[in-house]
Amino acid sequence: MEPIVITIDGPAGAGKTTISRNLADLLSYRYVDTGALYRGVAYCAEKACVNLTDEKQLSSFLQNLKLSLVRDAAGGLKLVADGEDITALIRTPAMSMAASKVAALPLVRSWLLEVQRKLGREKAVVFEGRDMGTVVFPEADVKFFLTADLSVRARRRYAELPEESGQSLDDVFADMKKRDEQDAGRDLAPLVAAHDAIYIDASKFTIDEVLGQMMVFVRAKSGSGSE
Repeated sequence: MEPIVITIDGPAGAGKTTISRNLADLLSYRYVDTGALYRGVAYCAEKACVNLTDEKQLSSFLQNLKLSLVRDAAGGLKLVADGEDITALIRTPAMSMAASKVAALPLVRSWLLEVQRKLGREKAVVFEGRDMGTVVFPEADVKFFLTADLSVRARRRYAELPEESGQSLDDVFADMKKRDEQDAGRDLAPLVAAHDAIYIDASKFTIDEVLGQMMVFVRAKSGSGSE
């Protein structure tokens, strides 16, 4: 198959990470979790006590930040910031909300835009995010918008949380609803489906069923009709 760029956008908890990883594995493509990059910026900015409203301070912070996605021994991706593996540290509800806030900052989006586009130049990659098909890769070969009912997404996210998180299902639902509103309502690159994206509601589909639907479009675009 001819190597292509695939984007998968959608709200939190829709199953983007699982689907994107599996699709990349099926195709022997690289997988890039762009949401992790925003979480990483948020985590490092908080750790460095950066005033996000001070553009000069934020610009200096970004210029000196070394953030990279590195493949680990098991074949997965870990996020490394200034030599420290912060993968586990960014997977919290607090960092999810913080990522949504930094994603609304033009300086952060501009800085990460080039990071992401550089990763896509060699093609054969699946990008997961919220504005991959609309802003970062508007000319992507295949664009998907993956969503699910809010109640379904909240249950999925709640099931992923460790017991010590202390969050109830209602807490997760409320946080996710707020995150949806932040992502959809921001002026800069709001969460919307690209006009040419393939819309998939995963509320009632299994992972394999969603992957099956996606592979139909991927094969058609890459010039392979084989199973």
